[in-house]
This record gives sequence, C-alpha cells and structure tokens, in this order.
Amino acid sequence: MLRSMYSGISGLRNFQTKLDVIGNNIANVNTYGFKKGRVTFKDAMNQTMAGATAAQGNMGGKNPMQVGLGASIGSIDTITTQGSLQTTGRSLDLAINGDGYFVVSQGESNFYTRAGNFYLDDEGTLVTQDGYKVQSYNNGILEDIVVNVNAAVPARETTEITLAGNLPDDAVGNKSITQQIKVVDENGEAHTLDVEIYKSITDADEWEVEFINNNDGGNGVIVEIDFTDNSLTLSTGDMSGIGIDVSGPITLDLEGLTNESGSITAMATADGNSAGALESFNIGGLGEINGVYSNGLVLQLGQLALSKFSNPSGLEKAGNNLLRETVNSGRPSNGVPGEGFGTIASSSLEMSNVDLSEEFTEMIVAQRGFQANTRIITTSDEILQELVNLKR
Repeated sequence: MLRSMYSGISGLRNFQTKLDVIGNNIANVNTYGFKKGRVTFKDAMNQTMAGATAAQGNMGGKNPMQVGLGASIGSIDTITTQGSLQTTGRSLDLAINGDGYFVVSQGESNFYTRAGNFYLDDEGTLVTQDGYKVQSYNNGILEDIVVNVNAAVPARETTEITLAGNLPDDAVGNKSITQQIKVVDENGEAHTLDVEIYKSITDADEWEVEFINNNDGGNGVIVEIDFTDNSLTLSTGDMSGIGIDVSGPITLDLEGLTNESGSITAMATADGNSAGALESFNIGGLGEINGVYSNGLVLQLGQLALSKFSNPSGLEKAGNNLLRETVNSGRPSNGVPGEGFGTIASSSLEMSNVDLSEEFTEMIVAQRGFQANTRIITTSDEILQELVNLKR
C-alpha cells in the first residue's frame, strides 16, 4: 500500500482534531474565565532509505535519504492570557486582574477557576454557580467564606483616646483645630465630644487639647502637652472629668505625636463602639470582605484566597469552568490578592480570551489542510486503481 495514503490519513486526523479545538473555542466565546486551546503538529516517524555517509578519500559525504510517514499531534495547549474585564454592576461578580486563580472546594478536593460569578447559599456561604465553596486565606489555612447576614457586634465602652500626628514647633496663634470624636459609655450609649487643639499662650513648648462634652452642659477637660527638650510629657488633665459614665479610666495615648516644623496634622480617635447589625458587605481590591454595620463600623469578615502555579498550562480542565492540579502543573502557591498575585476587580467578570477573527482564520487554514490531505488519498487511490487495471 502506498505510504502517501497513510500520510494523508494522519493529516486528516490531525486537522479534524484542530477543528474540534477551534469549535470548542468558538462555543465558549462567551464563557466567563474560559481559556482558549491551540493545537500544534509534529512530524511522525521517518523511514530511512539510506543512511548518511562520511567523506572518504576523493568522495564527499552523502546525506541520509528518508521518507516521512505523516504527522501527529504535538500538543493541545491552553492559552492562559488575560481576558478582557466586563463590568456587571453586581457586587458578587469578581474578576482577577493579573495572575492567580480563585480556589473553590468540594469536600477535601480543591479546584481552581478564573470565573468569578459567585453567589450566597441558604447558609450564607459564598459559592460558585454549581455550589463549590469559595475559599478564603487566613494564616496559611484555606477556609470557607461565610457571610452571616444576621451578624451583630456588641457595644464596647471607650477605654482609650489616641492623639496622633504633628503639632509643629513653629506654629503661631491660638486655637488651631476643632474636630469631633465619638465615645461610648458603660451602657453602650455613644456621646459626641468636641476636640479643640491649640498652642499654649503662656508656654511656647506646650499645646493644649480640650475635650468638651456638649451633652453635659459643655463641661470637659483640658490636657496640656509639653514638648520640652524634645521629650513629650502629659502635664495635666484628668479624663475622668469628661462627664461620661465608664467602668474604668479613659487613658490618653500620645505615642503617635510629633513636634516638627510644618503643618498641623494631629487628629484624635477613640476606641469603643455602640451595638450594630450587619447592613451590607463589599469586596475590595485586595480580596478583603468588608462588613458594614449600622453603628458605622467596617469589619473584615475574611479575605479571598488566590493560587498560582509554576506551569498554569499544565492544569487539567475539569468542566464547569474548573481546573484541577496535575503532576506537571506544580503545587499550588496560596496567598491573598496583591502579594505576588493579581488584584480583584469587584462588580466585574473576566471574559473569554477567544478571538473570533483568529479562530475563523484558523478554521479556514484547517479546512484547506483537510482538503489537501483528501487530495493525497484520492490521488493515491487513483494510482492503486491503475495498478489494479494492469491485469485485465
């Protein structure tokens, strides 16, 4: 049988596989997070008619004579380039801008995906469209992400007021800064204090901070801060006179204060909070899941986990927009967005990286290659027919 016929058959098989991959790419042109495939070919074994010979005496060397026996599939690659991001306006739609994969689990098995269309189930667990649980990263441990919509934080009374920033040594004038802070008493009730910071009239090295409780008839306390000899000293002031019922003393933390030339940047903050219930949550660019409570608190509920691999093209497609680890992908390196990984684009989804113009061009190439190989088979058949017709 003619070798050319079997070469043509191998070409038909190869181009059929190429068309299969192209068809799959086009079918997934609108699949979020999909990564297109690519087929490469390689020549098959060659039949050696004569080997190479070296130069001898007055005769030069001769090259080998070989007849190729067709082609075979070299590889079917997954092209992991970034797809375009599409804004959806839905807070649970997430896209990775850069390297990494979302980690989702089913029991003890972990899978990886670039499709970030997530949902909350009846228990508040963040899941994929097929129910796989999205994982967070906490001190090297992967955990399920659970958002309790009925979550609440208890009241916590104020125990410390912090004053941090710069009080310049070259400031002139009297009253400089007026701001407000909220403090919470032992019953969980919030009070607003006016904080006035001004340069002392009598001592160039001193500043005075006045805490005024307008709900207590404008009563308050004045604290004097002395920067003599580049050392900070709390001269006077008893925070117990602030007119708020607390179970213990309210301390004043001044460790963050500086006394350098420039502008006034000192700001006062207080710990403690009133009771509050979870009102909403959002996901930031570093994967942090922030819960917004009715008392104004914003607390982190968790942080999304991302994984990356030494050879992401070595991951195996498992269906449902999922990938699984293989022996050639390398072990997953887990972390959080922004630390050697991509960042999170909230309210967005990563589109497929399939380029239709490229796929249709490759389809034409594959079609013509397929047709050319059929011509090899028909021509070989005609030659065989001539051989058969020799005996009539």
